[in-house]
Amino acid sequence: MSQRDLTAELRGARIVAPSELRERVRLIAAADTTPTRRFTWRRALVVALPVAAAVAASIVFTRPGEHRAGGTVTTMQVGHGEVRGALPQAGKAVGAPTTSGAAGGAAKLAVPSAPNRVQVYGAYLALRLSSATAVSDGVKSALRIASSLGGYPASVHASSEAKVASADLVLKIPRAHVQEAITRLSALGTITGEQVDIQDKQAALNATDRKIARLQKQLSELRAQTQTTTTTKRIAAVEAQIARLQRDEAATRRTAHYATVQLHLTSAKAVVPHRQGHGQLHGVVVALTWLGIGAVYALAIGTPLVVLALLVWLTVRVIRRRREDALLSRS
Repeated sequence: MSQRDLTAELRGARIVAPSELRERVRLIAAADTTPTRRFTWRRALVVALPVAAAVAASIVFTRPGEHRAGGTVTTMQVGHGEVRGALPQAGKAVGAPTTSGAAGGAAKLAVPSAPNRVQVYGAYLALRLSSATAVSDGVKSALRIASSLGGYPASVHASSEAKVASADLVLKIPRAHVQEAITRLSALGTITGEQVDIQDKQAALNATDRKIARLQKQLSELRAQTQTTTTTKRIAAVEAQIARLQRDEAATRRTAHYATVQLHLTSAKAVVPHRQGHGQLHGVVVALTWLGIGAVYALAIGTPLVVLALLVWLTVRVIRRRREDALLSRS
């Protein structure tokens, strides 16, 4: 008999255990009182790994980012270029508040401007005064300052409630005297906000002048031609275009002659936020907070994994017992 035939015969043979042996195995299994070990390192790893991953994920994804204090970034066009700077938001003070004779605050608003260029100048100035009466007096003083410099008020709005008063003025000041006006207005109270905007119009006006020159040359050529109905219509169209461009240029120059100064006066006191210092147990509170957040993430992510691992373990255990029972009952 070859080795292959012997192997096939052994595999095909079905060895049956004697009934005495099977009965003895049943008795030994029933009498076995050895406690099963429920805790193993393998089971501990199945539970610990998802929990550790959940805690790490919670720390990474819930870590607070950096908060940057900021102001409003505005663009001030000066000449042909632009000057970008961070200016304060409404209600925020600029540097240290300046009281009467606020030369420091006025110096911050001193933006270089070219006197030989056409520029639209705008400024905003917020002042805090001591009382409602001071606000009323400040409005009168601001109007006198504007009148003395050749300017005029475009609008004035004042209101009061209880002991708090406020006023908003829009003053038109000749651009040649705007720096002096800001210096004198700054002396009326404590500076709480300031901003300057300058838009250069000279380049656009130069382009308009060149276009007008081309149209006037074209108009002279048309007038030199034989006057027909078509020529007359073209002359009228060119004249109308030249007149429109000249009106727009004159309006731009008038607008640039006066600077617009917006003045806000108020007697309301600045609200200073109360900052509480951190106590000695602040670090412990922060640590416990993050541990609580990590625990929540661990429960949310690790619980399904633990349940799945438990189901797999129970399935394997049931299959193993069925195999043992089938082996013992085999006859």
